[in-house]
Amino acid sequence: MTGKFQNYFFLVVLILMGSFLLLLRNRDPFGGNNSDFASKPQKEITRIELSDKNSKLKLIKNEDTWILNDGSEVRKSSIVFINQILSGMKIKSPVSPELFRTEITDKGIEPVKVRVFENRRLLSSFYVYKTQSNIYGNIMKIKERSKPFIVYLPGYETNIGSVFTVNELYWKPFTIFNLLPSEIAYVEFKSLTDPGSSFSIRNTDTGFVLSDPDIELSGWDTTRVIRYLSYFVYVPFETWEFEMEASEIERLKVSDPLCVISVKDRVGKEIRLMLWERMLPGQGEKKKDTDRLWGKTDSSSGIFVIRYMDIDPLLKKRSYFFP
Repeated sequence: MTGKFQNYFFLVVLILMGSFLLLLRNRDPFGGNNSDFASKPQKEITRIELSDKNSKLKLIKNEDTWILNDGSEVRKSSIVFINQILSGMKIKSPVSPELFRTEITDKGIEPVKVRVFENRRLLSSFYVYKTQSNIYGNIMKIKERSKPFIVYLPGYETNIGSVFTVNELYWKPFTIFNLLPSEIAYVEFKSLTDPGSSFSIRNTDTGFVLSDPDIELSGWDTTRVIRYLSYFVYVPFETWEFEMEASEIERLKVSDPLCVISVKDRVGKEIRLMLWERMLPGQGEKKKDTDRLWGKTDSSSGIFVIRYMDIDPLLKKRSYFFP
């Protein structure tokens, strides 16, 4: 009996030691209740809810697409990126109470609450506190009274906190024009810096009409008109200018743009794009951005950034259409 008892005793000790070692191996260095930020779905994330004290936004997976509150389609690259962050983010370091007080509490920064679901199952819930500093831009908490941490996505060292936004503009496709040549009824290019280069194109039942921009012209090349209209098939912009101060936005809106491109489709919908020189932020005198412009359409009050390489095909002079 003694030998059997000893065998049972050693077996129990081995099981306990194995369990203890397993717990040590899987133990989170910051405590699981405080630091388990990443979402771990069995198959996939199907809903993401973002909310602050003023508004709430839902991103819902509907078969192969994601949709917003209003039913509009979510920009694919944005949902891919936030899914990568949600499933792969890790803690970089804890934040001291003093640092959290000076960077967040004293500045009155309100968090964005994030809830992640797989179907009806809540996978994770946490708070994101954003600051103007990239170093502290990813401060997160599991609960408002929990410990704060700087959270990051391995391999991506920039601030991931800015992705958690309730601004619908960020989630919608970054598209200015998306029209086939057959859908275009009218185009006007108006240059305020070189009025003599302005022109308009009408797509009529009998053919194209090129004007100056009001007087009809002759001797132009039809193939070049068709080629120009084909450039409207897909014209994207790079990102929204969220960091611009409201006062600067208003000054830009009342200033003369470099040019205005107006497009009307065959059902009467018009898109008017205004473009301005973009100035790079910095100390002292600002420098002109030689790679990008600021843009705005009538359908939104926001200012966006557009690369020259994306808009350059549309920035033609009237002389382009003549041999």
